[in-house]
Amino acid sequence: MKKLIYIICLCFLFSSCSSDNENEGLTPVDETPNALDLDIPEIFSNNIIPPVIPNDNTQTVEGIALGKRLFFDNILSGDQSISCASCHSPQNAFTDNTPTSVGIDGVFGTRNSMPLFNLAWNYNERFAWDGKELSLERQALEPVENPIEMHSDWENVVNRLQNHPEYPELFRLAFNTSTITKELAAKAIAQFERTLISANSKFDRYSLGQETLTSQELNGLDVFLREDKGDCFHCHGNPNNPLWTDNDFHNNGLDTAFTDLGLGAVTGDPNDNGKFRSPSLRNLAYTAPFMHDGRFATIDEVIDHYSEGLQNSPTIDPLMKNIAQGGVQLSAQDKADLKAFLLTLSDPSFLTNPDFQN
Repeated sequence: MKKLIYIICLCFLFSSCSSDNENEGLTPVDETPNALDLDIPEIFSNNIIPPVIPNDNTQTVEGIALGKRLFFDNILSGDQSISCASCHSPQNAFTDNTPTSVGIDGVFGTRNSMPLFNLAWNYNERFAWDGKELSLERQALEPVENPIEMHSDWENVVNRLQNHPEYPELFRLAFNTSTITKELAAKAIAQFERTLISANSKFDRYSLGQETLTSQELNGLDVFLREDKGDCFHCHGNPNNPLWTDNDFHNNGLDTAFTDLGLGAVTGDPNDNGKFRSPSLRNLAYTAPFMHDGRFATIDEVIDHYSEGLQNSPTIDPLMKNIAQGGVQLSAQDKADLKAFLLTLSDPSFLTNPDFQN
């Protein structure tokens, strides 16, 4: 009997020691990604409704980190020579400095790359110059297979990511699966892009009572808001709209006929021909050239267009009220003042935020 008890005790001891050794040094893993709300600026929370975050792609620490890495990684392109950041550089407020962007084959496209910031407040959920993508996640998918841009194939990209020494684990941490799909990659990129928030311009600080504007800048704001002068606010908002865009689509009198139909090519409605998204006026100091095709190299050229360069066409927006005169006919002083005001909407801290750097 004593011998039997002795054997049972030995077995119990052995199994206990084995279990301890197997778990030694291991830390339990929390399989749930850590939620991370967007850091909403005061100027936004005071004036506009909360951001649009899809229920099936909430922001997490791990998802944002994965998206940031993918955004800056050349692995997404066909020959692994460019990344999303190649055409959306942090130093240019997440656009580039050429009229239209060049892809891996050295071919230039037909559109200027749109700057990326404050995307979570695009309430109509249409993205790109022509509104062809109906969510930020879908927009993140398209450039990879675009023959002019990354000229790749998502199946090949997924294979590369799946065979990478680190990406399967990063996807597991972000989405609880190490099986990579293009949809999960796009979700991660969209999470990172939603963190790109710009809200620390001189005008933002002025609106919060933290800084003053010069008399020239204040006169420029007056020119911007007055219907008998610049009349800019209909498409680009006012101080109560810190996005500085209506996120809608307009024919702003660039051409009499269109080689690029814009929204019209997406909807199939001829009444939409020549309509393009109103870009935000934030960060104009860093995002030249301007318009959907980058035709204007400077802010001065943009102001001249609205002052005396409007071109008539069947779908020109009714907001272009002075089409018969070619524009609003600003004086040289009003042009200078308007430019001074527009430059107060630029946010140098956005370019250097370490959270947005590679």
